[in-house]
Amino acid sequence: MFTSDKRIKTEILETVIDNAFQWFVVVDRNGIVTYMNKSYCKFLGYSNEQVIGKHVTDVIENTRMHIVARTGKEELADLQYIRGNYMIANRLPIVHEGKVIGAVGIVIFRDTEEWKKMNSHIKGLLSELEYYRNQMKDQSGAKYSLHDIVGESIQIKELKERVKQVAPGDISVLIRGESGTGKELFAHSIHQLSERNNKPFVKVNCGAIPDQLLESELFGYEEGAFTGAKKGGKIGKFKLADGGTIFLDEIGDMPLNMQVKLLRVLQEKEVEAIGSVKPEKIDVRVICATNRPLEKMVEENRFREDLFYRINVIQMVIPPLRERLADVKELARHFLIKNAARTGKRVTSFEEKVLDVLIQHNWPGNARELENVVEAAVHLSRGEQIMMDSLPDYLKESPSLAIGQKSLKEILEETERKAIEASLKRYENDKLKAAKALGIGKSSFYEKLKKYNMT
Repeated sequence: MFTSDKRIKTEILETVIDNAFQWFVVVDRNGIVTYMNKSYCKFLGYSNEQVIGKHVTDVIENTRMHIVARTGKEELADLQYIRGNYMIANRLPIVHEGKVIGAVGIVIFRDTEEWKKMNSHIKGLLSELEYYRNQMKDQSGAKYSLHDIVGESIQIKELKERVKQVAPGDISVLIRGESGTGKELFAHSIHQLSERNNKPFVKVNCGAIPDQLLESELFGYEEGAFTGAKKGGKIGKFKLADGGTIFLDEIGDMPLNMQVKLLRVLQEKEVEAIGSVKPEKIDVRVICATNRPLEKMVEENRFREDLFYRINVIQMVIPPLRERLADVKELARHFLIKNAARTGKRVTSFEEKVLDVLIQHNWPGNARELENVVEAAVHLSRGEQIMMDSLPDYLKESPSLAIGQKSLKEILEETERKAIEASLKRYENDKLKAAKALGIGKSSFYEKLKKYNMT
């Protein structure tokens, strides 16, 4: 009888929670969802079976449940953006015998309109907060999250799990991969899932800034530090990123003299602006990315060995698109939706033959090249479906005709050479524009030109 009464009480409690006004989610110590009530599942568009056992970041956008479960610090009345609406959420750690074993999240106001009705003063605060959030995002915030990394291949799934592992803490991460593979997306995602996600995310392209300006960009300068220095001086990127994350893209293109100064910043955790009399302490997580062979550059004394080991604490290698062709269709559809929405054109699908061609191509420019191809095809399409005549000419020349006559290496090199020739022709031999169109860095592009005697 006692057992029966206990079961009835449990069922009553579950019914109440499932149909409660609030939304509930429970995660374990590792951020894995162990419970979510029906009303929350319905709003997110999942069944209960689909969410249980998944990491909470794969289910709820902009969540911090996994952070609360790890730190044990409660977060009350936090403003969270979910599916186009700001909502008010409480996140509380679950403590058992003095140890944090998980966290429970409760969405108090499922619609900000309910909240606005309670206090007219908060209406203005919400509007102002949204304005500054958008402004910060435009200026220096992380724009991408794990949800923006498209792909169902084993490699991408493993990399997403890797992001979740390395995101906590302050450890340096080196992201490697060819140009156009999406290294920046992974850098943004690491920041978004870290405890620094409400602090600045500052990106620096080390290959795009002239050598003579790189030091002032990174470390800033004092007023009057040199001729032409603007009044009031300038805050460097490292100082702007204080408390957050700095993303040093194309780190392999950084000149040696700057590598020495960067190493000192990483070792001492302080920066000294040009013209300053004393250094300033900073708290910055460093994420680097490169498509360059750093080990070879170390051997050739073009990259400092001590800096290499300082930034290469955790390494993530993003495979080229040709090694994960299972992602091509999904990426192509993703870019199609994105470009159709931006241009306003009603283009909804690909001809099956087009998808076959896309899968056969070896994509020397990786996902960036694929995005450019889809963007061009959307503009050239006359109907709702992308047909073969909308594709660039170099894609219509199938390399499959050479099978049995040439090696795979020869086919790939020939395709790459043709893509470079087509890009140069399209941009009237403007090498920088041709490289950008293919999603290839300036240094890599010139190396390929030399390889194919096209200089």
